Amino acid sequence: MTSGTGTSGTIDVLVVDDDFMVARVHHAFVERVEPFHVVGVAGTGEEAVDAADALRPDLILLDLHLPDIFGLDVIPRLRTAGHDCDVMVVSAAREAETVRGAVRHGVVDYLLKPFGADELRTRLERYADRRRRLLGTVVRSQADVDRVLAGAAGAGPAVPALPKGMSVETAELVERALRAADGTLSAAECAALTGVSRVSARRYLEHFQTVGRAEVSLRYGVAGRPERRYRFRESPTRLRPNGQARA
Repeated sequence: MTSGTGTSGTIDVLVVDDDFMVARVHHAFVERVEPFHVVGVAGTGEEAVDAADALRPDLILLDLHLPDIFGLDVIPRLRTAGHDCDVMVVSAAREAETVRGAVRHGVVDYLLKPFGADELRTRLERYADRRRRLLGTVVRSQADVDRVLAGAAGAGPAVPALPKGMSVETAELVERALRAADGTLSAAECAALTGVSRVSARRYLEHFQTVGRAEVSLRYGVAGRPERRYRFRESPTRLRPNGQARA
């Protein structure tokens, strides 16, 4: 994540959406959340790159269906121009390839339209928390590196030591896909989104369920075994003193 240029601890945001009414609503949503401040609004990909040059935002809320170029294509143009600002996708695009592309472009979150102020607030506050932790990280060991990687990928506090044979990079991909899912996600769907095998996706999803970062439900079809579906949990399950779990 970028170190940011906002003053007095503010996080400067650029809102990119081709619908000026939607952009106005998102602008209002963002301004309600401390310490975020909207520094500009853009309606096209070209305007977004120009605005990033002029305003140097810390975070861009990026719609994908822009009139001139596809939203994800804005990201490499920003990087080529030397901008290390973070990008949060806000879009109605639900195609697996689009979500996979967003993950591979390193977006910090993917929020499906339509959404309410409370949902955006949750995502922004989570982003601000990760950003604070990352900016305060001093790397002295592999554990510190793992925490930085997990935080940059939106994973929150790092899960202590992945099981043998699992990698931090793949765990990041799977968790991003899980976070971006509209509802629940199956192992097959996760594999399609991340490019890993179905077996690997299932293994990582089961690990997240084991450590309390995902919950599992069963979907029963006409015949055969029920399908296991996974949903991301914002915080690991904790145990009460008497051993009963609580969220």
